[in-house]
Amino acid sequence: MSVKVAVIYYSATGNVHQLAQAVAEGAEKASAEVRLRRVPELAPDAAIDSNPAWRAHVDATAGSVEVATLDDLEWADAYALGSPTRFGNVAAQLKQFIDTSGGLWNQGVMADKPATAFTSAYNTHGGNESTLLALYNTFHHWGSVIVSPGFTDQSVYAAGGNPYGTAHPGANGEPDEKVLAAARYQGERLTKIAKRLKGLAVD
Repeated sequence: MSVKVAVIYYSATGNVHQLAQAVAEGAEKASAEVRLRRVPELAPDAAIDSNPAWRAHVDATAGSVEVATLDDLEWADAYALGSPTRFGNVAAQLKQFIDTSGGLWNQGVMADKPATAFTSAYNTHGGNESTLLALYNTFHHWGSVIVSPGFTDQSVYAAGGNPYGTAHPGANGEPDEKVLAAARYQGERLTKIAKRLKGLAVD
């Protein structure tokens, strides 16, 4: 018996998408059943078309990554949410999805389930930590158990030393292997904590 992990994210140009894939890989390495889901795009076509990388990513994931639904929250034993930074906060696309979870919150669906977060801002100090903390505010309200990576593995240090969650500075280009390794570790750690909370053996 294993645990079910929902990795739900928003990505404009693909950096957070790559982090989400790595988190999912880490969870799968720890024997989780994983649903990798993107939230719906809310931006108008004019905005998307103004950035070729944004348009390319929207088109590339349209048929390859399923859109998140509230069923994914109900299904999962653990959550990993990812968002790019928008003025030091969660992107509207992911926030809109979170804001639809009130009915499940009222039923206590997300309570006592472990949750973690990851992000990407253009600059190293462009709001990464405040975005992660904003997502953790949601987890507080859900009653979830926050599982940050902390300084519990060397991969965290190698990726820049962010104990709140994997964070990638987009100005450096796509996430490199050090950042992706930290994201995989974060997914693996989330899964192991979820197993412990369910009383399952941890490899």
